[in-house]
Amino acid sequence: MPFPFALPTTSSVLLSDFFESATHPSLPLTATTKRSLLKDTLKKHKRLAPREQASHLSTVQNALTEFIPYLLTLNAAVAFSDVDTERVDVGIRRPLEVEWRTTLSATLPGRDPPRLKLVGLHHELAFTLSTLAYVHSLLARSQLRILHDAVVLPAEQRSGAVTAAMKHLLEAHGIHKYVLSLPTVAAARDAPADIQPSTVSALASLALAEASLIFVSKDDPYAAAVADNRNETNKDWMFKAPSIPKVRAHLFARICLAAAEHAGQAQGLLSSGKIDDDLVKYATDLRRTAKCKAIRFLAIDADLGGKTGEALAWLKGARKQLGLTVELEDGKRKGFKGFKQSWQERREDRKIEKGVEWGMDAGRYEEARVLESLEAKWDRENSTINVQVVPPYEPLLASMPTGRECHSPQLWQPRLLDTGTLSQMRGPPDSQEVFRGEEEDSGGEEGGYGTPRPDAVGAFPGTEQHYAGSGTSSSYY
Repeated sequence: MPFPFALPTTSSVLLSDFFESATHPSLPLTATTKRSLLKDTLKKHKRLAPREQASHLSTVQNALTEFIPYLLTLNAAVAFSDVDTERVDVGIRRPLEVEWRTTLSATLPGRDPPRLKLVGLHHELAFTLSTLAYVHSLLARSQLRILHDAVVLPAEQRSGAVTAAMKHLLEAHGIHKYVLSLPTVAAARDAPADIQPSTVSALASLALAEASLIFVSKDDPYAAAVADNRNETNKDWMFKAPSIPKVRAHLFARICLAAAEHAGQAQGLLSSGKIDDDLVKYATDLRRTAKCKAIRFLAIDADLGGKTGEALAWLKGARKQLGLTVELEDGKRKGFKGFKQSWQERREDRKIEKGVEWGMDAGRYEEARVLESLEAKWDRENSTINVQVVPPYEPLLASMPTGRECHSPQLWQPRLLDTGTLSQMRGPPDSQEVFRGEEEDSGGEEGGYGTPRPDAVGAFPGTEQHYAGSGTSSSYY
């Protein structure tokens, strides 16, 4: 499952204080209005309850897509580039200064992420585009969340949700790659951890790994069958057995191995920086899950060829790669480790039901259930029908094939302002028409959803605004 990114928030800024245009005087003020709308939207999104945030993502996406063309036009004009065959002259009065609250940087437990003052248009560009990539990853999560609802979806709807999620992840990958292609961003040495080239490259690899695994899960009947068996509302087992069509097991295994390589690259890049531990752990679990899926498909390929003993050996190797040491007896878990794993799986199921912080294990526990289901089935068949020797799994793991890419991701294509829009900004600016936003920079989001603003020490509750100058007030854009 895609990582549940938290969207950053930003401060208010009047772009006309930093930029001026002789050819299009209204451009900086119009860009300020679009940015103020984005600032308000990000603040409102943070204060929403987790279940409401998913439906609000489209609003955030619209605010970003409205502002980004103006930001890219300013960036191109500052670099003396033409915009849609039209010359746009933009001069810099002084370096742009903005504040963004980081969301991926490592922080002490119980503390809010740091608020950083950033100097330069390249930092503004990197944070804004990265936020758009986060939104696409979260939209992919919202599509995949449908698959875990209580209602059993038809095959067409399941395939449609998976395809939509895959497109969002490929879009996020393309945006991260575009950010890396910007010379000013790639060469920045004072960038915070969230937008450092190593972090952006890791996020691009994560998005591609997730898109590759989703490509496989679209045609993976085993994971779908295990999920349906756990669904209490599914009554199909009363009148028919799960339908497991033949799959292109060897091809799927190679695709999963390519996904594991991408996740391994992301893990290495994130481990070397000051990144939040949850993201590093997610990248590690995603690599394990992808490698385990590859081994499982190799086991399915062996079983389809009548080699049940070899298939069981593959499954033992898959469990080892997944980090599972739970022993099975008659298809059931044994000991304290088995009880602990069952408790962790139930905990993840409750998170899915609530829609809060689910998928942080990168699908690791779900894959464990599929492994145990296949192992119990094949072990029963091998004990009663085939009776084949189960060889050691170490030589099998050493003979795994190479990975194979299933996607040909494209670089994100930016959209600058068209000639018609630019022509409207040739007139003199009217500073009274500038929208600075409804949200104040200190605007009540210290702890996000559910956390009230603290009152001043000694003040009557609800009168904190009268003590704005006291040391207890805090500025939070």
